[in-house]
Amino acid sequence: YFFIFTLLLSLFFPPRVSDLSSANSSNQIEGVLLDGLEDSTKLVGVQVILILAYSTIIVFGVTGNSLVIYVVYKFRNLHTVTNYFIVNLAVADLLVNTLCLPFTLMYTLYGEWKFGQVMCYLLPYAQGLAVHISTITLNVIALDRYRSIVYHMKTKMSKDMCIVVIVITWVASAILASPLAIFREYVTFDLTPDQTIQGCAEKWPGSSADGTIYSIAMFFLQYGLPLSIISFAYTRIWNKLRNHVSPGGGHSDRHQRRQKTTKMLVAVVVVFTVSWLPFHAFQLAVDIDSSILEMKDFKLLYTAFHIVAMCSTFSNPILYGWMNRNYRRSFMAVFKCLWLNDGMRRVCSSETYLFSKTHLNLIYWCL
Repeated sequence: YFFIFTLLLSLFFPPRVSDLSSANSSNQIEGVLLDGLEDSTKLVGVQVILILAYSTIIVFGVTGNSLVIYVVYKFRNLHTVTNYFIVNLAVADLLVNTLCLPFTLMYTLYGEWKFGQVMCYLLPYAQGLAVHISTITLNVIALDRYRSIVYHMKTKMSKDMCIVVIVITWVASAILASPLAIFREYVTFDLTPDQTIQGCAEKWPGSSADGTIYSIAMFFLQYGLPLSIISFAYTRIWNKLRNHVSPGGGHSDRHQRRQKTTKMLVAVVVVFTVSWLPFHAFQLAVDIDSSILEMKDFKLLYTAFHIVAMCSTFSNPILYGWMNRNYRRSFMAVFKCLWLNDGMRRVCSSETYLFSKTHLNLIYWCL
């Protein structure tokens, strides 16, 4: 079964923004493809490890993010503005799990583009779209928390406005990712008279420096600027909560809930920052010095940093379940309903009701 599973993965399986398919010009891609035929990613042991690593991230990422979307949809007490943004983040992570990881794995294992000309334009664009949505949503969540906690006397964001912000996020992400589809070329390289390989590379109208400028700009838009905004927002929130004391001399329940929510969101941002730092630093080094593409183990290094970055896609649901009481109770309720048989579902409903009266609607969904 393991062999069949790994075989299916290898058959089912580009890269994400700034990955091998968009590293630089087509000449550099050709060098990577030709020089990388004998790299360490061709070793059976290395390939098995890569398949296991990517498969684990895909399974946990798809399961966890799907569960987050499900519980927010099912439980009315989770229908809040912040949770809608968290769902948007989960959707982006799901896109990364399904559009980035499988194809990046196959591209690494085979060393060439096997998805055809149409997918050469669509996949990098879809991957860039998912990355931008995830990054922008993290900023929106931080700014929403900043506004509701630091300036708590102001009117809260309505759900209608939340939907508008999410739509703007998708539109902005689509625009920012568009160069990945517009400036692209599907190329074929002749190794021998009887053997050819395909590649998918960026093709800019000007010099190769255009691609470097775009990559550096994306580094600041996807990492530098978001990190600055998020750090500012959560630093102000932390100072506000640390200095806030309720009129009775103790912390109010509302204040404690805000503290827990903020800790959860800060943890999400910290994981995002730490996991993506090696990958972005490596990509920036490649953009500055293209000779790094000629390294023997370039693909292995890229893949290792990519795996570390992708861990953020399944860590978010774990943080929600571990650090947020409402999510934790909702997760537990879902698992109880899934595992208990038909004759025990009333027990599931009763036990869940004991958790919190806000989960009354669970009785409806279990029965």
